[in-house]
Amino acid sequence: MKIVFFTYSRHGCNTVRKIRNAFADAEQRAYTVERFCEQGFLPYEHPTETFYGKMFDWADAMIFVCSCGIAVREIAPFVKDKCKDPAVICIDDAGTYVIPILSGHIGGANSLARKIAETLCATAVITTATDVHNKFSPDAWAAKNNYVIGDMTVAKAVLAEMLEKNIPLICDLPVVSSYPNGVEPNSEGELGIYIGWKEKSPFIKTLHLIPRVLHLGIGCRKGTDAITIGKAVDMVLKNNCIDKRAIKQVASIDLKSDEAGLLEYCRVNQWQVTFYSASQLQAVKGDFTASSFVKSVTGVDNVCERAAMIGGDRLIVKKTPVDGVTVAIATENAEVCFE
Repeated sequence: MKIVFFTYSRHGCNTVRKIRNAFADAEQRAYTVERFCEQGFLPYEHPTETFYGKMFDWADAMIFVCSCGIAVREIAPFVKDKCKDPAVICIDDAGTYVIPILSGHIGGANSLARKIAETLCATAVITTATDVHNKFSPDAWAAKNNYVIGDMTVAKAVLAEMLEKNIPLICDLPVVSSYPNGVEPNSEGELGIYIGWKEKSPFIKTLHLIPRVLHLGIGCRKGTDAITIGKAVDMVLKNNCIDKRAIKQVASIDLKSDEAGLLEYCRVNQWQVTFYSASQLQAVKGDFTASSFVKSVTGVDNVCERAAMIGGDRLIVKKTPVDGVTVAIATENAEVCFE
């Protein structure tokens, strides 16, 4: 996590020091006016308009120790998207109140504010409606647990509706906690939440919360281009009603580690790709679709299924050949906990 602190007084510098100790594992920067600079603090860069924009793009969290008015004016030109903007928190000069002012849920500003308030023995001033009424925040929960939020417009509709009544929720994964306030296990209703990696919409308006738990194993002929690989994977996903956004990573044999098409396909989709040796793949236990030809070429009887299963726990799509590409998909044994 990358945190940047801003303060404009000597009291503010003392408050920043107290907070920094609570985030020792984070990459930190701290700025103040030049006359208060000492060890651990840097002077503000000029022009400040460019400086604050650079920090807005760099940081995961921006913490201002000053009035809310100053903080709002400095970040206002750079606010774009609640899914991408950093958490922004304002703390008064005496360290009495901690106020998240941007990205309270997805950016984590609300939870950061609570942690800072605990550190300072201060009061966290949380103003988001779901928090005030102790309701489930699907966007905050998704961000915390590394789930993909299917549609932010639907997410906003869910948050608004939840203030009036419980929202039905369908979950394809085992739920190992009680359901939070604001949702209930139910398949009835026009607006609802679906948690799972299937490409389905059980409600007229469905908020998809998609776990990144699928491991994609790929084998291919030498020289296969990225477009061919992409078409093959898309066909397999479509035929099995699997949401592409649930893919966590790609795996193959190390003989393919320099395949330009495979590398390009993973780069475009922003997926990590891992390559394993034939002996590593052969050591994977399970019932796989064996091929003597594949073994004669690679040294292992199956590439895609075994590669998928190194990171996964259960094979959900067995080896499927499409235009010289073989695809298999495994899932992790994921559980849902709302606590």
